[in-house]
Amino acid sequence: MSMRIGARWICTAAVAIAASVSAVGSGSADAPQGKDLVVLGDSFSANAWIVQSQTSECRHGDTSWPTKLSRLMGVAGTDNYLDMSCPGASLDTPPNYTASWETKQADKAGAFGPRTKVVALQFGINDKWGTAEATAWFALQQCVLNLVQGCGTDAAGQGRMPDPRSVTGAAYADRIRSVVEYVKYYAPAARIVLVGYPEVFKGGQNSVCFGAFGVTNFVQPRGQGAMEMVDRLDTAQREAAQLLGIGFFDTRAATAGHGLCSDQPWINSYQDPKQPNAIPFHPAEPGDTALANGLYAQVR
Repeated sequence: MSMRIGARWICTAAVAIAASVSAVGSGSADAPQGKDLVVLGDSFSANAWIVQSQTSECRHGDTSWPTKLSRLMGVAGTDNYLDMSCPGASLDTPPNYTASWETKQADKAGAFGPRTKVVALQFGINDKWGTAEATAWFALQQCVLNLVQGCGTDAAGQGRMPDPRSVTGAAYADRIRSVVEYVKYYAPAARIVLVGYPEVFKGGQNSVCFGAFGVTNFVQPRGQGAMEMVDRLDTAQREAAQLLGIGFFDTRAATAGHGLCSDQPWINSYQDPKQPNAIPFHPAEPGDTALANGLYAQVR
């Protein structure tokens, strides 16, 4: 790691991540020029199983949307592409990897500079919101799968999911602002895009449907809480992007009509033996293809 990269992360007055003014000017000879495509995100970006540790490499699926986008941009397998997304990553909720941590690692790899073209961010589902210990991902999975208690509007009061009212655009923007400002400062020509999450459940209803074990579909009749949670998160991302002055990619629109239990689901069901490596409730390959194609059309 060059002295400049280390210094600019720790000693920058331009953004909240840094603590003091860097003594090295931006015209330094060893200043990184940046990479064409940089991806920071969670398992919806990485789309590969891994147990996190500080010594583990975050693996990425061969069919993930960042991998597909890198091919469309012509940078796959080159030094002009960096995917730092990690399963379990969050905006700022410990103990998982955070957006700031991924940004720091990307910076060490020379990701940000005057030649950086696209920086895509996908976070929020692994975060705690409000006072609840449960995350939005917990609501999507364990709360929905609880066929006894359900995942209705009372689930938040019982601590089994975040209070959807705490998921706002302003709160989301505050939690990722330091990362966005840092990227803007060191990659001023880059298009920064906040990537939304795909359609998981069919909207406009109180019940939610999901496939399980490759056998049949189950219906959770009390799914209002989960539906409100994903709706709130989607709205918060849109509003945060506007507040921060960056782009937003509408993944939900790109995958509309292809949620769980649809005629052509683009979301993995729960523990399907026919798909042993698939992460439950995460994008299947057609969903990642749609996202990559749509995002490429938006940023090229």
